[in-house]
Amino acid sequence: MARHSRRDILIGSGLALAGLALPSNLVLAQGAELPPTPECRDAHDVTPRQTEGPYYTPNVPERANLREPGMKGTSVALGGLVLTRSCKPVANAIVDLWHADDAGAYDNAGFRLRGFVKTDAEGRYAFQTIVPGHYPGRTRHYHVKVQAPRAPLLTTQLYFPDEPGNARDFLYRKELLLRSAKVADGMAARFDFVVDIR
Repeated sequence: MARHSRRDILIGSGLALAGLALPSNLVLAQGAELPPTPECRDAHDVTPRQTEGPYYTPNVPERANLREPGMKGTSVALGGLVLTRSCKPVANAIVDLWHADDAGAYDNAGFRLRGFVKTDAEGRYAFQTIVPGHYPGRTRHYHVKVQAPRAPLLTTQLYFPDEPGNARDFLYRKELLLRSAKVADGMAARFDFVVDIR
């Protein structure tokens, strides 16, 4: 039997709380589990910053489920942890997520595919959303802002593994790759943010 870290158990529990029936080690898909991103160690580097881009909208609603009835696109259960540089979980951090729809278009008039959640006492966050489409010049990506108590705002982007567009995208960074696996109703994805708190 595989041994799972406390972090794996915590993230699996966080996704289950969001209504996602996932095993306690986050997800097992054909024998593969989603490990932490990154494997946090003491004095770890913070998650790399990236531009917010032109499509950020403030004052989005607090909601974990960004999917809407009839929305096209592959479903994604996205979750992870917010951690300090010493790998301690951060409670009450705001994780603000926005991205393009399946066709690569952003909703700049409303809040479609936009929302935020707060991490729980164990630093867990979880969203239900879709895989974004790509558009000219950009590979598939999520935009994220993480505001942890007593920490600088972290603005970054997350990328999908094995995307042909990654190599052509001038903003792409491998340190910002999601861990992902196929599940029965779409995809599970994980990213753990490290914020600038000791």
